[in-house]
Amino acid sequence: MTNAADPLSVILVGPMASGKTSVGRRVARRLGVGFIDTDKRIVAAHGPIPALFAEHGEAHFRDLERAAVAQALSEGGVISLGGGAVTDADTRHLLHGHPVVFLTVSEDAVADRLRGGTRPLLAGDDPVERWKRIFAERREWYEEVASISFDTSRRPMQRIADEIVAWRREQR
Repeated sequence: MTNAADPLSVILVGPMASGKTSVGRRVARRLGVGFIDTDKRIVAAHGPIPALFAEHGEAHFRDLERAAVAQALSEGGVISLGGGAVTDADTRHLLHGHPVVFLTVSEDAVADRLRGGTRPLLAGDDPVERWKRIFAERREWYEEVASISFDTSRRPMQRIADEIVAWRREQR
């Protein structure tokens, strides 16, 4: 298990389309550590997330996700969690004692980012409305696990990454 004092570990949480992967890759490069996207790991091992939801249900997916998060935390580095990872109490418990960054994004900014996406929880006529409802349901869980929060709505991802790196180095 990675020690919470490890200056090279950073966990990113936040709603869908908040920039976790985009910011995470930049933070990992700046810190000189690996980058792990738990959703990508799940896809590599088990297939596309929409198919997992359709064939096995959300509970099964959350079990796979919790295992992926636990494995990633044991490896360390910069770890990007899927937007819904915090809905699982055991996954939230795994995050305690780790440096967790909560990335937020405004409704306006997210509307641009969601166009043409294939996110199973946003399927339907009004993905932004669904995104707003899902974010409202999960916000307290993001805040529960977060050490600090950064808004990604209208600022360059590189600047946000630089601020996260500076914050993380101050935590040593």
